[in-house]
Formats: sequence, C-alpha cells, structure tokens
Amino acid sequence: MSNELLDALTMLEREKGISKEILLDAIEAALISAYKRNFNQAQNVRVDVNPERGSMKVYARKDIVDDVFDPRLEISAEQARLINPSYQVGDIVEIEVTPKDFGRIAAQTAKQVVTQRVREAERGVIYTEFIDREEDIMTGIVQRQDSRFIYVNLGKIEALLPAAEQMPNESYKPHDRIKVFLTKVEKTTKGPQIFVSRTHPGLLKRLFELEVPEIYDGTVEIKSVAREAGDRSKISVHSDNRDLDPVGSCVGPKGQRVQAIVNELKGEKIDIVKWSKDPVDFVANALSPSQVDEVIVNEDEKATTVIVPDNQLSLAIGKRGQNARLAAKLTGWKIDIKSHSDAVKLGLTGSGVIMEENLSADELE
Repeated sequence: MSNELLDALTMLEREKGISKEILLDAIEAALISAYKRNFNQAQNVRVDVNPERGSMKVYARKDIVDDVFDPRLEISAEQARLINPSYQVGDIVEIEVTPKDFGRIAAQTAKQVVTQRVREAERGVIYTEFIDREEDIMTGIVQRQDSRFIYVNLGKIEALLPAAEQMPNESYKPHDRIKVFLTKVEKTTKGPQIFVSRTHPGLLKRLFELEVPEIYDGTVEIKSVAREAGDRSKISVHSDNRDLDPVGSCVGPKGQRVQAIVNELKGEKIDIVKWSKDPVDFVANALSPSQVDEVIVNEDEKATTVIVPDNQLSLAIGKRGQNARLAAKLTGWKIDIKSHSDAVKLGLTGSGVIMEENLSADELE
C-alpha cells in the first residue's frame, strides 16, 4: 500500500463525507477476513494499517498460558518471555505473521472495501434525501413496466409504482412524464427503495398546493380529501379570512386552476366544497352538486339523515352510490339520503339547511 490510499481516503472524507477512521476500521476488518481466507489461517489476528507510512502488517494474537493446547491461539509463558521477559500468564502476545504476497491481496481488499463504503454512503445520501420527501409529490419519467410495477425515474433513483396504485383510466408508456406521490421510502440491502402512487388522496392535495397559491401560503386550508382515483374526488377547503372565497380560489379564473388538476389526472372529476365545523352545513355542502333541504344529525352515532328534493335524489346518491359514499368519506359522518316525499311519509323533521354554493369541475364545462 502506498500513500495514494491515504490521499484517496482524505478525498473521500472531503467529497463523500465518509470518515477516514471509519474507512480504515472497515479496511482492517476486511483484511483480517482476507488473510484467514487466503492463507487458511484460523488464529486470532490483528491487522495494523499505517496510512502515513503506507504499510500493512498482520499480527497473530496469542494468549499466554502454562500449558498449550492449541498453538494457533496460545503460547507458553516460557516462549513468550523469550520475546519479552515481562510477559505473564494471561497476557496476550502479538507476533508479526505478514505473508510475503499479502500486499497484493491487501490492495485488492482495500479497493473493494472503499468501493463498497462509497456505494453505501451514496445510498445513505439518497435515502436521507428521499425520506425527507415522503408524502410529497415529484415528477418522474416512466422507464419500463412489468406485471407488478411501473418503474419511474426520479433522477437519482428508480421508484416503483405498484399496479394497485395505478389509475384505471391511465395507460403508461416509456418516456411519459408523470407526477407521483411518494408513499414509502425503505432501506434495503440493495439500497433505498421508493414506492409511489397515482391513486393516493395525498396526490390530489399536493396538486392543489402546486396550483393554488392561497393553499401553498396557508391562506386556504385543505381540510379533507375523498377520492376514487380516475373517476371522482371531493375536497373540502376553509379559510379564516372572511373576505376570501376558498372554493373560488381553488377553482381559479374561468376554472383554470382546477382544470389543470383535472387534466393531470386524465379527466378525474373534482368537487370542491366549503368546509364547516357545523355537520349540518358540512354534510349538505359535501353532497354537491345536489340540492339539500334538510340535514338531521345524530351526534351519538355520528350519523345524518339528509332530505333532498324528489328530483335530486338520484343526483345526491350518485352513480352506484358514489356521490353519497364520497361525501361520507369527506365528512366522516354516516349519510342516509331520503327524498322529500319519503321523509314526509316517515314523519321526519329536523333543522333545515340550504346547501351553500359549491363548485365542481363538472359545472365549469
């Protein structure tokens, strides 16, 4: 070994942030394994690496005993005192056993260790960078696809988009640019592994943060999101600023902001509703675009009965119950929808509320 290794270790410490001492410890441990493997030795050894001098030496470590049972691991007190008269039984003596051609093996081993540690350090940097971006949105490029995953290039690493996280109304081709939501970052033996999604509700939330400055700066807050990816979503918004219309801010001039998100999600319909701490108002708003006559609240069961005009019943329930299902997810309340005529027959009465004006992407077309 020459002083070139010392220079290399110093450069790696400066550029990669890998401690020189950590690298030297790793090299010494690897050299012990290399010595035992290449020279068929089972004895206890210590490898001394001196980067300043550019030398590597191997020392056999033997216990000093009265009676020697295993000469590979033990040495008699009599023989030990020939080396140094001060040795006592129970001490450990070190004897240099550096093989003649150990330098070649040492150089190869040191190179392997340094390469491995650099790779681990780079993986660590990538992991640290992406773990901080968990539950964030990134733009990637589709690389390839198999039966389980679509592989998305995020620059420094390839992310996995599982089949269950792919939107049913989308098809993906190599070199397509797509926005993805980082759901999980894991450490594995092969380096960091990143899972992304196109169906996660968080993707919708992040898209609104990108498109709506009032959400990004905190003036408008997204309170809840309910999503059936590729088909329809609902999002509730709120602002403490009474002079600001949170729904209008999200829709944007001539619907440009919400339309940009609809386009990114390949035509997924989006209802934007006004959040309220009053469940009567919130549930009525969540059933947009249908009209609501009354909302009867059962606080104990966190359930509501919603009365709608007869001609609004199918709209309130939605296709295959989707509108009611999304409204229930959005509000966290159970919702039972009755037509006005059915409510009269059942004798239902409650505190009525007229639904506040909300806008959906459908109504902008």
